[in-house]
Amino acid sequence: EEEEEEEEEEKEELPLSHELVLEGHTKAVTAIALDDAGARLLTGGHDYMVKIFDFGGMKSDAKPFRSFEVDEGHPIVSLSWSPSGDAFLAVTGSPQPKVYNREGKEQGQFVRGDMYIRDQKNTKGHVAGCTGGQWHPVDKLTAMTCSSDGTVRVWDMDQLVQKTVIKPQLAKPGRVQVTAACYGSTGHVVAAGLMDGTIQLWDVRGKFGRSAAIEQVAVPSQQMVARQDWNYVSSAHKIIRSAHVAGSEITCLALSRDGHQLISRGGDDTLKAWDTRSLKQPLAVFEDLDTTFANTQACFSPDERLILTGTSARKADAGGSVIMFDRRELKMVRRLGMPGSVIALQWHPRINQILVGSGDRKAGQARILYSPLLSQRGAMLAVGRKPRPANPFDMLVASALPIYNPNALPMYREPMPGQRKRKTAESDAAENKQKHKPDLGSAAPGMGAGGKLGSTGGTLLTQYVLKTHGLLKNPLDEDVRASILRHADKADEYSLFTAAYKSTQPDKIYAEEEKDEEDEEEQT
Repeated sequence: EEEEEEEEEEKEELPLSHELVLEGHTKAVTAIALDDAGARLLTGGHDYMVKIFDFGGMKSDAKPFRSFEVDEGHPIVSLSWSPSGDAFLAVTGSPQPKVYNREGKEQGQFVRGDMYIRDQKNTKGHVAGCTGGQWHPVDKLTAMTCSSDGTVRVWDMDQLVQKTVIKPQLAKPGRVQVTAACYGSTGHVVAAGLMDGTIQLWDVRGKFGRSAAIEQVAVPSQQMVARQDWNYVSSAHKIIRSAHVAGSEITCLALSRDGHQLISRGGDDTLKAWDTRSLKQPLAVFEDLDTTFANTQACFSPDERLILTGTSARKADAGGSVIMFDRRELKMVRRLGMPGSVIALQWHPRINQILVGSGDRKAGQARILYSPLLSQRGAMLAVGRKPRPANPFDMLVASALPIYNPNALPMYREPMPGQRKRKTAESDAAENKQKHKPDLGSAAPGMGAGGKLGSTGGTLLTQYVLKTHGLLKNPLDEDVRASILRHADKADEYSLFTAAYKSTQPDKIYAEEEKDEEDEEEQT
C-alpha cells in the first residue's frame, strides 16, 4: 500500500494530466525546441518544414504564425535557440545549417567545405550532411554542429565562420560519421557519438587546440587565398570505446547539470547511463527500446530525478511511447503511450511542460503535456482562448468596397446599388447609336482587310478616265459564266493539256443557268 501511495504521489508531481496537440506536419516531427522564456516553440520534421508557434498570441486551434521550408529536400535534424532567444539554429541534412531570427527570417548560412580536400581539418565547413547541432548554452556568439564527414565544428555566430575543427580519435585510419553531439550545461564540455559506437568528450574551455595552418605550406600572396585562421583538435579528453554496437547510430547524448552523468541513446535499442568520472562500465543499461529514427532523443527532467526517452512504432498500426526512468534507482517508473513513433523530447524547466515530437511517414504531431496545477503559462495560455468564429463578411476584406457619394458631380456620380437609371427611349437609342460603329465594307478607303476588298472611292485619276470612257466596269455587274464561255472556241489550242479527258469525258457538261423568280413567273 505504501508503494502504491508513493507511485500516486509521483504521478501527481508529473505534468501529465492535460495535453495540447499541434498538428500541421505531413511527416514525423523530428526536432522540437522552446526558448528559455517558454514563449515560442519551434517544430521541424521530415517534411522539410519548420513551424513557429507563439503561445502569447496562439488560440486554442493551435495554429503556427509562420511556416517555411529551410532547405528543399533535406529533413530537419535539430533546432536550437540562442541563449538570448533572439535567433535560432536550424540544422538539416544539408552540409550548410542556417540561422534565423525570432520571426523566422533567414539571417545567414554556414560555409560549405571543399569536398575534394581529403583532410577535413583543412576545409572551411562540412562537406557532408549534418547530423546535429546546438547553440552554446551561455555564449551567444558560439554554436556547434556535427556531420557525416566525421567532424564536430565550433562556429563564430557573428561572422558565420568556423573557429575550431574537432576531429575524433579513431581506432584505425578512415572516416567515421559523427551521429550526435551536445554541449554540457555550462558549455565547457562537448560530447560526440560516432558510428563505430564510440563516445568522446572534449574540454573546450578557453582557447583550445592548435592552429590548422601549422605544418601547411604558405600560399603565395598573389593567389589571394585566405589563411586558415581556425584551430584544430584531435585528442579527446575522455573516450568510451564500444559504448554502443558498432554500425548503429548513437542518436542522442545529454549531460547532467553537474557534468557527472552522461546518458546515451543508441540505435541498438538501448539507453545507457554513464558516470563521467569512471567510464569503464555504464551505470545502467535499459534495453528493448525500439528505435527506427536516427535522431531519437533523450533528456533529463528539470530536477534531474528522471530520465526520459522515446520509443518507435515497429508496425504501422502500433504506437510509440515516452518512457521515464528513475535516475537514482535506475529503473523504469512510467510509460506513456503515443500514436506514432516518439522522436523529439524536451522538458522545459521554467513552465514545467513536456514537449513531444512524434509521427510517421504519413503525419506528424507535436504534443505538449502539462498540468494546470503544476505548470504555468506555455500551452495553458492558448487553451483558454477560443478562435474567432467565421463570419460571412470576412470574404469582403480582401476587396475594397465602393464608396458612393450622392452629392458628386453628374459626370463622376455612380448609381447607387438597387436603383435604375431613368432614361427615355430616345436617349437609349441615341446612346446606342453613338456606341454602334457601322460596317464600312468595301466603301472604306484604303487597303482591304478582314476578308473585304478595299476601295479608293474613285479618287484616282486613272480610275476616273477609264470610268468615263466605259472601260472600267464594276466586277459585280459582270457575268462570270459568259466570260468563261467566250474561251470555248479556243479549246483545240489547249488539247495538249486536255487529251487525257477525251475518252472519259467526251461531252462537255456545264452547269445550268440559274433563272430569277421573276423570269420563271413570266414564262408561266
